Amino acid sequence: MISGSLALLSDALHTATDALALVISYFALRLGDAKSTHSFTFGLKRAEIMAAVLNSGVLIGLSLWLMYEAVMRFIHPEPIEPGIMAGVALIGLIANIVMAVMLQRGSKENLNMRAAYLHVLSDAIVSICVIAGGIVILVWESATWVDPLLTVLISIWLIKASWAIVWHASKILMMAAPESPTLEEIDAAISDMDGVCNVHHAHLWALNEQNVHFEAHVEIEDRMVSQTTELLNRIEHELHEHFGINHATIQFESGRCKECSLVVDKDTE
Repeated sequence: MISGSLALLSDALHTATDALALVISYFALRLGDAKSTHSFTFGLKRAEIMAAVLNSGVLIGLSLWLMYEAVMRFIHPEPIEPGIMAGVALIGLIANIVMAVMLQRGSKENLNMRAAYLHVLSDAIVSICVIAGGIVILVWESATWVDPLLTVLISIWLIKASWAIVWHASKILMMAAPESPTLEEIDAAISDMDGVCNVHHAHLWALNEQNVHFEAHVEIEDRMVSQTTELLNRIEHELHEHFGINHATIQFESGRCKECSLVVDKDTE
């Protein structure tokens, strides 16, 4: 506020939301470890997905507000203290680098942690831009337009990066099939097993980033009825080892379903 820099203010606001994002991410991870109950039979594993949407949504909202403020600065320029602008941003850069290193490992395996890591990484990039902007204004005093320009560019980048997380998390909440493995790959692997006639009425979805679930009807030959336990063990092993699916529900049958398409609308099942 003292520096008069909107870019530095955006850096400060994003850092404030980082603190909130880390708190939300922590509690979401704790909730994700909760045991299953009669009311929540899958536990609370999607808490971290909801937290990722919340964190990224807040960042998008702040970025839109800062873009509006930047436009107002273009119309009504205000004086800026470039020394304070660059100095405070340098302190923020050091803090964000430390946090980014701490969060990097977890961000590769968890969408919630990735959202928190994005918050911190984006702040580090923002700080670098603000430092550069402060130096430019310090050298060319008339270049105050650099401040709102930086704010607009930073906000556009943050919106793009945050939207990717919101979109991915929304697909999980809508029970979309993951990009890998595909239903066709799973169908081929199971259908190649001895005694399996076809796989149909299949559903594939991600509970969260660590848990992919699969269910299907598997039609088998009559002679296999007494061997379903052995076949089920082979199918579960194949799904786990080759496709990373750790929860499978298989319904064995023989000549029961009239519709044998891999994917069938619920109303026709």
